[in-house]
Amino acid sequence: MADWNSAGLEKITAAEELDLASEQANGTLRDPVTMWVVRSGGQLYVRSVKGSDGPWYRGTQSRRQGRIEAGGVGQDVTFRSADPDEYAGVDAAYREKYGHYPSIVEHVLTEGARASTLRLEPR
Repeated sequence: MADWNSAGLEKITAAEELDLASEQANGTLRDPVTMWVVRSGGQLYVRSVKGSDGPWYRGTQSRRQGRIEAGGVGQDVTFRSADPDEYAGVDAAYREKYGHYPSIVEHVLTEGARASTLRLEPR
């Protein structure tokens, strides 16, 4: 696993939203989807509000690669399923960063959303 460049990690972490485009079977990128992104420790994470049924989430599962853009940073990434022991830190990061949207943030804290937690690894 490659490590994030610290300046890029900070810029992405500070961004309110992230654009994520997953790679299709033919190697081209799908249209990007805008979503929330959080940092827990030195890692970046995203979740699907619709859990594993979310269309963008399903798209990440075929090749497990794609591209993200946030805070002026573009990065090719690998999508790794987070381990359940990472969920608590990710939950806390969502509450801290997006807690000013209380009726919305609760949707990324459900069991279904937790099960769709992806760690974004630079490649």
